[in-house]
Amino acid sequence: MSYRSTRSSEPQSVSFEEAVITGLATDGGLFIPAEVPKLPESFLKEWSGLSFEALAFNIMRFYIKQSEISDDELKTLIAKSYSTFRAKEVTPLVAIDSQKNLYLLELFHGPTYAFKDVALQFVGNLFEFFLTRKNAAKKAGESRDIITVVGATSGDTGSAAIYGLRNKKDVSVFILYPTGRISPLQEQQMASVLDDNIHTLSVKGTFDDCQDVVKKVFGDAEFNQKYHVGAVNSINWARILAQMTYYFHAYFQLLNKIPEAEKADFKVKFVVPSGNFGDILAGFYAKEMGLPIEELVVATNENDILDRFLHSGKYDKVEVKETYSPAMDICVSSNFERFLWYMIKRTNGGNDDLKTGAILAEYMKDLSSKGIFEVTPETLKLSQSVLDSARVSNEETVKTIKETYANTSNNYILDPHTAVGVTTSLRKIASDKDSNTKYISLSTAHPAKFSSVVNQALSGFSEYSFEKSVLPEELKKLASLPLKIKLVDNAELKTIESIIVEELAKEGKN
Repeated sequence: MSYRSTRSSEPQSVSFEEAVITGLATDGGLFIPAEVPKLPESFLKEWSGLSFEALAFNIMRFYIKQSEISDDELKTLIAKSYSTFRAKEVTPLVAIDSQKNLYLLELFHGPTYAFKDVALQFVGNLFEFFLTRKNAAKKAGESRDIITVVGATSGDTGSAAIYGLRNKKDVSVFILYPTGRISPLQEQQMASVLDDNIHTLSVKGTFDDCQDVVKKVFGDAEFNQKYHVGAVNSINWARILAQMTYYFHAYFQLLNKIPEAEKADFKVKFVVPSGNFGDILAGFYAKEMGLPIEELVVATNENDILDRFLHSGKYDKVEVKETYSPAMDICVSSNFERFLWYMIKRTNGGNDDLKTGAILAEYMKDLSSKGIFEVTPETLKLSQSVLDSARVSNEETVKTIKETYANTSNNYILDPHTAVGVTTSLRKIASDKDSNTKYISLSTAHPAKFSSVVNQALSGFSEYSFEKSVLPEELKKLASLPLKIKLVDNAELKTIESIIVEELAKEGKN
């Protein structure tokens, strides 16, 4: 398996290792597999009883050559990555409303209580594996290879990356986040990690400002070559690969729960709270491989660029609004570029990879210069056949948290991002009116990370207490820990690069 750029109009391919380490292609595009492997029909029977780790191995093996990572090495990487999770199933499936066939896939049982741990624990171990192998082959006196990880976060990516990469030898981590636009607990999770190789940069502006300057760092060829910049944002292909596993795992968990008589008519739709589109993109790849997903549904908050695109065909940047689900406060969904590549290829690209890359590169150029592009009617129609979408307001988010708590026997508490997905799921259930369809809504974070909105929704219940009902002991301790934060006045390339150079020098890596 080799990888190509979404924007390339010239033949090129790179290895899995190069795609993971570099993160972003030199032309600014994202890496995608040269082909999407198709699974044999027998996989539905043969994989149905496998553990999360065994499923991960089977799926990843299709995308990673054995000459790059052997079977034993890959199994070790997977076991190490998911040994940090609190749930035996890694991503357990729970019934939220069995009468309505609604289930939640809990993705928050990793070390930072967010779905991004599923991918970033694996990515951190991959980085370490590749660097250790490279440096072990060096002769005495040769300079060691390093990776300078630079990423932007709207909340959970940063802490998940930091916990995945802390104390990793030859890796330095710089995470940018918008000042005042993530929750206090999310900031504490990142800034309380005091390891020398971890650097949290609080940047004045929005998440998109942070993400834009990170892309500029990757685009600076001279800087990149000198400091070996690597990506942990959802643009990194290894993150998408790791996330595919929980779609298969969720499907089989649910299939094994239902009575034998119902399995013949079994259909499942996945509803995914979406900001940067990486989470649902993994579902798209799972479906392309052969997992029988009936439909993928994009659930957006009031920053609804994806929902607007799927209704109009126009991908139009607007000013980001602050919402109750801040990790989704994004006006440009980076990973959507990967999905769009396939839609263009199957319509206006004429099934030609190079022509598709040229068309997509022009769209991205228009987005950068004009803030908008519009796809052809054929591409829009195909996109609509693959994805449905909905927009959820702040008020609806609060209402769903409140009603879910009141209407579940165990007073289930949703985080606001998950509430966006559940709101969308309930709309789909009402409109579909299909008792044979099961709905799996992805639960992306633990509610403890968003105390303000959870308290707003549930403070009227006499038995509710955030401290007792929501906050885990591990997270209670964060408020008393010292923090390491560097405040940055602007998201300018020179400013960020100078900070990186300065901090690397302090680490002795400059």
